[in-house]
Amino acid sequence: MTDMPDIQSVETEDEYIHVRFRDPDEFDTIRTPDWAEHAARDVSEGAEVRTGKRKESDDWEVQSVLIKKQAGEDTARDEAKQILEKIESE
Repeated sequence: MTDMPDIQSVETEDEYIHVRFRDPDEFDTIRTPDWAEHAARDVSEGAEVRTGKRKESDDWEVQSVLIKKQAGEDTARDEAKQILEKIESE
């Protein structure tokens, strides 16, 4: 199992708090897959997960997690970490 990445940034946007784990420039493609959304909802209702496909690789990794704004930044950090751990430990 790989080490879990640290949070790189937390930004509050219109409806979400965007918790970024990896630089989007590291990826060729970024998507919000349905399977990740289902995993995220077990932790935080309405959360979204953006996954990225690395350049020169077929591996997909969690790039960022979006948590509903009303959760607050501290809760968003905790829930995003839980979602990341849940997805990357499977």
